[in-house]
Amino acid sequence: MKKILLSFIVSFLFFAVFGQENNPHRGPWTMEECINYAIEHNNGIKQSQYSVEQSAIELNTAKNSVWPSLQANGSQSLNFGRGLTEDNIYTKNNTANTSFSIGGSLDLFTGLRVKNNITMGKLNLQAATADYEKAKDDIRVAIMQAYTQILFSMEISKVAAEQISIDSIQVERLTALEKAGKVVPSEVATQKSALAQSQLTYTQAINQLRLDILELTQMLELSTPEGFTVVPMDISSFTLRQLPNPEQIYAQAVEVRPAIKAEEIRYEYAKTNIALAKSGYIPTLSMNGGIGSNYYALLGYQNKKFGQQLKDNFSPYLGFNLNIPIFDKLVTRNNVRSAKLQLSSQQLQLDNAKKKLYKEIQQAYYGAVAARDKYNSSKAAAESAQEAFTLESARYENGKSTFTEFNESKNNYLKATSDLLQAQYDYIYKVQLLEFYRNGE
Repeated sequence: MKKILLSFIVSFLFFAVFGQENNPHRGPWTMEECINYAIEHNNGIKQSQYSVEQSAIELNTAKNSVWPSLQANGSQSLNFGRGLTEDNIYTKNNTANTSFSIGGSLDLFTGLRVKNNITMGKLNLQAATADYEKAKDDIRVAIMQAYTQILFSMEISKVAAEQISIDSIQVERLTALEKAGKVVPSEVATQKSALAQSQLTYTQAINQLRLDILELTQMLELSTPEGFTVVPMDISSFTLRQLPNPEQIYAQAVEVRPAIKAEEIRYEYAKTNIALAKSGYIPTLSMNGGIGSNYYALLGYQNKKFGQQLKDNFSPYLGFNLNIPIFDKLVTRNNVRSAKLQLSSQQLQLDNAKKKLYKEIQQAYYGAVAARDKYNSSKAAAESAQEAFTLESARYENGKSTFTEFNESKNNYLKATSDLLQAQYDYIYKVQLLEFYRNGE
């Protein structure tokens, strides 16, 4: 009877919380499905992806700067007043002038500015890509934690449902004994009060489960948490494992973590920026050239034909421009100083990123150790509490124990079970986190 009632309550629990009517995504979600969906739909991930695309455009612009520039121009003007005739005499007549030209320029040497800009563009793209990977890693960790929390809340809800089942059976038993005149009404009322408290605990567990589901669905950018379910974890096969020490994990993590790669790339970017600033000391050489022609007309006079004038006035040109910096008000010197300070600052950021990673690994490791120790202790406590409750239940049903003793034993058993589940899922999450740091997956 107890197992049937418990099964009914648990089934009702999941139907009520995870009803499928409004679920736009049918079926339970695995952790991997949640992670993949979040990476594809999370707005923060999309923003990081746009930054990568923007950096790619900037790199393309830097690469294209090695090409020459080319422009075509045309102009038409009318002058009113004195005009110059073919005899080189000014007369009081209006004139018209039409001109065309095509010209271009090419940087022959820019003091390595173009080369350094391209290098920095590549590094900037690599850093943006590493930031994108870091954003994906952050959402992976957040979803891993939220998913595990849902699994824990589901188990706590089952424990709460079991508590209702136990108290419901006792209420039924004592009600039947009251009718037979074997127990006083106050004992039934006390048991009903315990049932009401169990129902309150159950309600609180359900509400917490709903909040945990809401948090995860918001990470997934789902429009509603209604109908969202996750795949339960088979904890019956759960086993403790040997944990690698933090130094081993860090040695592997520092080589693969995108957060570290991003800061290392920005360090190289800062070094290149010093070379770019120093290019202000170096002379630059550019070449320009083009062709042009024009048509001139003195209005009211006979002028040469349009085509003939364009042919006669055709004029190609070629020039070179050498720019030698002598004194620029110490702008270049200060740019170099500023670039060196940025490099020193970036070195600190890189060191801080590595320290932060090591601290996170340490916290995860010692958290896992604590959870493992708590699990071992909780497991022994839960087994003892279950055995004590089984014996106390038999004594209570046979009238050899009071309600207070029974209720205390029941609460000890349920608390020990909850503590065991908490330690178990906390350890599972911490182990997953350590594996993530070590393998990057």
